Amino acid sequence: MNRPRSNKSHAGEHTTAGPPLRFPASLRFDLPASFVLFLLAVPLSLGVAAATGAPLISGLIASVVGGVVAGLFGGAPLQVSGAATGVMVVTAGLVLDYGWAATAAITLAAGLVQIVLGVTKVARLALSLSPAVVHGMLAGIGISIALGQLVIVLGGHVHATTLANLAELPAELRGSHFGSVVVGAVAIAVMLMWRRIPRAALVPAPLAAVLAATATAIALRLDVSTVDLPDAPLTDVVLPRLPDGSVGGVALAVVTVALVASMESLLSAVAVDKLHDGPRADLDRELVAQGAANAVSGALGGLPVSGGIIRGSANVAAGARTRAATVLHGFWIVVFVVALGGLLELIPLAGLAGVLLVVGLRLVSRNRVRKLAQHGEITPYVGTVAGVLVFGLVEGVLIGMAIAVLRSLYRLTHSTVRVDEEPDGWRVSIRGSLVFLGVSRLVRELRRIPLGKRVVLELHIDFMDHAAFEAIDDWRGGYQRLGGQVDVDEVHDTWFRKAIGGKPGLRKTPPSPLPRWFAPWSHWQRTRPGDAADVVLPTQRGDTDPMIRGMHEFERNSAPLVRPFLAELAARGQRPQQLFITCADSRVVPNLITSSGPGDLFCVRNIGNLVPASGTEDSVGAAIEYAVDVLGVGTIAVCGHSHCGAMSALVNGGTRPGTALTSWLRHADPSLIRFHEPAGSHDLPVVERLSVANVAQQLDNLLTYPSVREAVNAGALRLVGMYFDISAARVYLVNPDRNALEPLRTPANH
Repeated sequence: MNRPRSNKSHAGEHTTAGPPLRFPASLRFDLPASFVLFLLAVPLSLGVAAATGAPLISGLIASVVGGVVAGLFGGAPLQVSGAATGVMVVTAGLVLDYGWAATAAITLAAGLVQIVLGVTKVARLALSLSPAVVHGMLAGIGISIALGQLVIVLGGHVHATTLANLAELPAELRGSHFGSVVVGAVAIAVMLMWRRIPRAALVPAPLAAVLAATATAIALRLDVSTVDLPDAPLTDVVLPRLPDGSVGGVALAVVTVALVASMESLLSAVAVDKLHDGPRADLDRELVAQGAANAVSGALGGLPVSGGIIRGSANVAAGARTRAATVLHGFWIVVFVVALGGLLELIPLAGLAGVLLVVGLRLVSRNRVRKLAQHGEITPYVGTVAGVLVFGLVEGVLIGMAIAVLRSLYRLTHSTVRVDEEPDGWRVSIRGSLVFLGVSRLVRELRRIPLGKRVVLELHIDFMDHAAFEAIDDWRGGYQRLGGQVDVDEVHDTWFRKAIGGKPGLRKTPPSPLPRWFAPWSHWQRTRPGDAADVVLPTQRGDTDPMIRGMHEFERNSAPLVRPFLAELAARGQRPQQLFITCADSRVVPNLITSSGPGDLFCVRNIGNLVPASGTEDSVGAAIEYAVDVLGVGTIAVCGHSHCGAMSALVNGGTRPGTALTSWLRHADPSLIRFHEPAGSHDLPVVERLSVANVAQQLDNLLTYPSVREAVNAGALRLVGMYFDISAARVYLVNPDRNALEPLRTPANH
């Protein structure tokens, strides 16, 4: 896929207005893309018009106006607008209720509403709608389209509502028209199989499907209905007329068309943004342009206009660089209709219906349903789909929004309480939000615990109101007065202790408590005798080893979170990106200071983060060669740190002669020599300066390994020196040429 180049005004800032039309520079990309869009737009436009019962020319008008007007003035330069598929069901109903001329007037008015919405800058508010409702709306529309087009494929006539189409399906199946079924089946088969054909992407699937269906109808001389254009299509355009009906009904129709077309366009703009590296969409400007396109389309007797992900993704895939491709495709449609309109009348309606049937079904995304189910959002999705199918688009969206709001309220007020008996007492785990609505159930569970026991109240909560705090505090006080012991263990936040006011003896974590996987044992275990504020986690009977307690904590709280990707790593093997060589000091935690996780770092730890020269020590050398030759790491990082005991021993002595430690530290002799060189960070204390020089020396030592040297020379491996200041919790880079520290630079400073 050709991706447009990013257009930036200066470092770190993206423009949103989109690139201007620069035909000499971009024409070689945009001209071919515009032909692809033209070939895709013609069958889609005709199919949408046929599905709604509008004049076929109205679909082409919508695509021309969408390409030219929305293309010239829109805020999403690579989005392509045309006859709106998302409003098909609504438009079909309007045509039946008010007639086509009145529907064109409603489209014009809807465009004016969109302009007002864009000018008032509310476009981004539309994206705050629950994704479950949005995708449920699209799925409901897709199913409605598919059912209506299935009736046409069977040789029947589409009805006003989805339920009516569904009710007529048995009769249509019994009396299906052979020619229509054959033509529709060919179009469907081509749509489904086209992407599997090598180099097929050069021709859009809808165009290929329509050509195949037309060729089948002509070759087999099938008696099927075809596109029926007037002899002079441009002179037979139906201009808008004020609709006859109640003001409320017409106003609802206008608002419905405006909102649905806006939602489809905005969602498409965001989706197209993810396909390219060019300027991001200005959604408010895009909404104004969509409104202008709908106003013009309605005034000229065209269908409602919206941006579409099908056309937008095809534009990016075809290599378009600017909005010129979108504008040009509108001109090609005009040329085609004026000069070659007779060819359109060869197209069978069943072929167009087959294309739209597949397009409709593709609006129901299985991957999206799976993700929504994983996040517990399937209920509003299903409610929206059912509402759209049974009651209509607006009603379905309102139903979905109501379900989403109710579910959010339920989550806000819901908590789970689990009471478990353990060898040394009882554990009560509470998860979720604790508010007054759940107090009675919480107290009921707490009162089940026998008196006189030790109880750990483990809180995994994101909010606690005062009613919940009082309920816990009252129960805790009463339970302890009757001879029991209650330890409150807040895992993620400190709602309970905040409510208490940080009373002495109850505070066991720092002012900003760390998650368990960051904090030392001493901050959440009773590892100091007599520290009554700390909590003893459940262990095997009689076991007070803090590591065993930590393992229990991992299995209870962390393991469920990391199990999915650990299982993936176990299946595919390790593929670390870096070899990380650092000191064995217990205060240096590689995953913490690099924000990495399992599978990212291949670690070597030793006293003083030393890299003995090649051939002098096998243990470190074997790890280096394995990382470079077998694992193929792209970076080797050597990380020293402040307050290093090994460097202090080198400066001040303190190791006994003849010990293994003294023998090992002889590998740091070159670092001592380097330390006495003039260059370096002289503002640091002596031990810290030696730590920095030591890192620089180990980078040189790495180059004594042939595999490292060859990979570096080939550009496949880079060496990085790091220094971790423990007391300041800061990481620096080490410049080996100056034996000096350099601050980390943010991406914006590169």
